[in-house]
Amino acid sequence: MSTISRRRFLESSAAALAASAMPIVHEAFSASTEPNLTFPTEPRQRLAVPSWPFRGYIEAPTNKWARDPKLPGMDLKDFAAMAVKRFDVRNIEPLSDHFSSTEASYLREFRANVEKAGARVINIPADLRNSFYDSVEARRQKAVGDGKKWIDVAVAIGSPSVRLHIAGAHNVKPDVARTADSLKRVAEYGAQKNVLVNLENDDNVTEDPFFVVQVIEKVNHPYLHALPDFCNSMLTHDQEFNNRAMDAMFKHAYNISHMKDSEVGDKGKVFTVDVAKCFEIAKANGYRGYFSMEWEGAGEPNGGVQKLIEESLKNLSA
Repeated sequence: MSTISRRRFLESSAAALAASAMPIVHEAFSASTEPNLTFPTEPRQRLAVPSWPFRGYIEAPTNKWARDPKLPGMDLKDFAAMAVKRFDVRNIEPLSDHFSSTEASYLREFRANVEKAGARVINIPADLRNSFYDSVEARRQKAVGDGKKWIDVAVAIGSPSVRLHIAGAHNVKPDVARTADSLKRVAEYGAQKNVLVNLENDDNVTEDPFFVVQVIEKVNHPYLHALPDFCNSMLTHDQEFNNRAMDAMFKHAYNISHMKDSEVGDKGKVFTVDVAKCFEIAKANGYRGYFSMEWEGAGEPNGGVQKLIEESLKNLSA
């Protein structure tokens, strides 16, 4: 997910809601010294469908800016069944802004619907408003608290991980030390709940891939990992930079990556990426986790997501 303008919109909006016959995803939720996930090896089972490409359909209080009234509405509880029926993919990645509620009753119903569809949640991308590197400790503590809330949501719906956005702070440059101090506390909480925390090269200002890697290496915690996005860095850099960024990120990736072949920047400019090279880098780094089909185009998303599925299956079967 990107672009910078979208991120600035999210950060200036109200905060997000506070928070089978398939291979085993993770152990029972309990305090653990390190994650121990079991991943499938069959190519299609390694794919996931995120809710982000379907933002125009999702009915939720925090999705009003992206909801397209011309499209039929859908509650996130019904997303898993749609993904299974339309794409024959049983892994989903629901965005935090797409939850109608984080009340326990809603989360129980959501989880029941996912299980009924024969699906599972593999990650929750959570867009946080407060910054982990804000110069004001109280605001950093709020970011930590927000991260913990989404870890609790992950426990409730059976997700093995969350992706936490590193939000910007007014007139404050990204700071490795402060970000690491904040995220160490979140990672420690994740370990208590057996929920991984992932960081994505999403916003090219606050989440530069090499900044993300510096933070992960400074924290040095088994529950803090990278979420490499194939194309986000192409918005501000070239393919050579992207190759280096993907290599650095995949060295720290564990269970989730965002696969896309293009990205839409400001004024509708489309940026493309060498998909085969990204898969090559993932394989070279021994990555065994999932690839989530994060199609970024505007309008009807089904064809775009299906195209990414076909590209992924071709590369994973090679």
